[in-house]
Amino acid sequence: FDLMVIIKHSSCTSGRGQQIYKTDCCKNGQKHGTDHEDCASLPLISESTTCRIVQEQCCVTVLEDKMCTNGINTAKDQGACDSLFTNTCDTKTTKMCCDCCTLGKTAHELGLPCDHNLSVGHQCNLVSRACCVEGATAHQRERGVDQISTCLWCLLGKCAHRCVGNDTCACFKGYKLKPDGKSCEGKPPLYYYIYVMISVLYFKIRTVFDIDECETGIHNCGPQFQCQNTQGSFRCLPKVQCGSGFIQDALGNCIDINECVSQTGPCNRGQICVNTVGSYTCQRNSVNCGRGYHLNEEGTRCVDIDECKTTENVCGGHACLNMLGSYRCECEAGYMFNSITRLCEDVNECRHYPGRLCAHKCENTLGSYKCSCTTGFALAADGRNCDDLNECESTPCSQECANVYGSYQCYCRRGYQLSDIDGTTCEDIDECALPTGGHICSYRCHNTPGSFHCSCPVNGYTLAVNGRSCQDIDECVTGSHTCTENQSCFNVQGGFRCLSFECPNNYRRVGETAARLERSEVVRCIKSCQPNNIACVLDPTHSVSHTFISLPTFRELPRPEEIVFLRTTVPAYGSYNFGSYDVKFDILEGNVDNAFDIIKRVENGLYVGIVRQVKPLIGPAMTVLKLSMRNLTTQGDSGLNIVNVHVFVSEFWF
Repeated sequence: FDLMVIIKHSSCTSGRGQQIYKTDCCKNGQKHGTDHEDCASLPLISESTTCRIVQEQCCVTVLEDKMCTNGINTAKDQGACDSLFTNTCDTKTTKMCCDCCTLGKTAHELGLPCDHNLSVGHQCNLVSRACCVEGATAHQRERGVDQISTCLWCLLGKCAHRCVGNDTCACFKGYKLKPDGKSCEGKPPLYYYIYVMISVLYFKIRTVFDIDECETGIHNCGPQFQCQNTQGSFRCLPKVQCGSGFIQDALGNCIDINECVSQTGPCNRGQICVNTVGSYTCQRNSVNCGRGYHLNEEGTRCVDIDECKTTENVCGGHACLNMLGSYRCECEAGYMFNSITRLCEDVNECRHYPGRLCAHKCENTLGSYKCSCTTGFALAADGRNCDDLNECESTPCSQECANVYGSYQCYCRRGYQLSDIDGTTCEDIDECALPTGGHICSYRCHNTPGSFHCSCPVNGYTLAVNGRSCQDIDECVTGSHTCTENQSCFNVQGGFRCLSFECPNNYRRVGETAARLERSEVVRCIKSCQPNNIACVLDPTHSVSHTFISLPTFRELPRPEEIVFLRTTVPAYGSYNFGSYDVKFDILEGNVDNAFDIIKRVENGLYVGIVRQVKPLIGPAMTVLKLSMRNLTTQGDSGLNIVNVHVFVSEFWF
């Protein structure tokens, strides 16, 4: 008969193998754990909380049993649990069962009892006991026999049918327990008698016909052990026998026993235990005085040491006070006694009293401290406060100095600026080099220490009262010109011009002209024909005029500059139907680089021609603008007037 078949069909099962929950909830949990090996996502088969708990616990039990079985198999196959060192939730149960099984196997190999009293937990005790009883591969059969024997004891001993634990009996299906708690009433089924007979027969055969595992080589004893056959099993005995004072470990190694720890009081009173290899010795307990004491001359008791009378200066120059078993230093001012190092240590007053000892800076010294001041201050007479220091008394500035609290400030006189390098030296300001230097003087700027001065061109100009602008010298007024009596003196910017105007034939000058002409004055010649001079009469030019203007050299010309105004007596907005007039203005000659143009404007109801400079001209330059004023009527031109404008452009811009 197969032993496993007998055990499976045995009706006398242990408490652990009994099925407590027979409901669908438990079956579902067990099936989910077996199929999926996971209990985190159990299907909801009922809204009952109790069903959910049963379902989860049955699932967890399946997983834990499986993991525990894996651990037991690892201990049996490999003999060690090193491969299960990974500390995860899945391997924790597996490693526990592996370690506990190894513990049981070791107890079996050393011939120790399997029922040890170690506090390793209920489950670990069960696994250890099972592996200890099993011992080797053949012990699986022995375990079946033990269970059958237990069942036989239950059937033939105390209980009539089954033992369910705690000395409690139970009956098979179809029977009921009698009042004595042992016997069962009812007719037993036929398979019950067959089962009992087979169990008894197998037990007797197994006991009589023992299998020698040592001879057949089916034991699992290591190379350091010797196999010894026993009735129904075998034992592994170490080949090396340890002597007295040693204990043998699971691998057969001899480990020294510390008798001083393992035994209670191995030595007599007044002696101390000293462990040795394989044994121990007892030594006389000598008197050991504590710190601050020493043995008397007789060596019988401890007396105080007066540390203050020793040759060593224990307090480092401070007063010493002896005490029982110790001493104390009476530290001087500025020191504090340290009870750990037993020395007088300097007190850092600056750290203990920050901001209360010195007004500015505090520096610690041995047994005291000293105060100091920041830059710009001097230590006061009390040695703690700081007074402002007048740095200007030492003349730190090159020009002016102003004392301020804790410092000083240097100032410079007009025309100088403070140096960015040292902040004390005054440097001359080059006004001519400033961004506005080009506008300080009209012509030339000359820098001087602390100031500047302007200058004008050598000829034709003089410096104005403000010392910056250049004024034109009117040579025609001062008489410094060189014009002859037949010439007229025309003042221009920066000089003068000697001009002589003569009227052309058939024209005569209107009015008398003085020796000089103002800017607004005009020399005008009107037509004066001789009798019978048909050509003169038919000439449309009625008058020829001369005027002059002096212009600077414009550096920039943002908008047109109006320079000449030609006024007429022709009314504006007249109607040709009533014989009204119109005027047309033109530049006939002298328009250099098209720098000028002429426009028509109405002022006070009359037409006015305005000559404008639209482009800059670089001087010195001179040109004559020949302008025409043509009077227009409904019948055509009624007259032409010519105006010659003599334009003198200075080489300067002022």
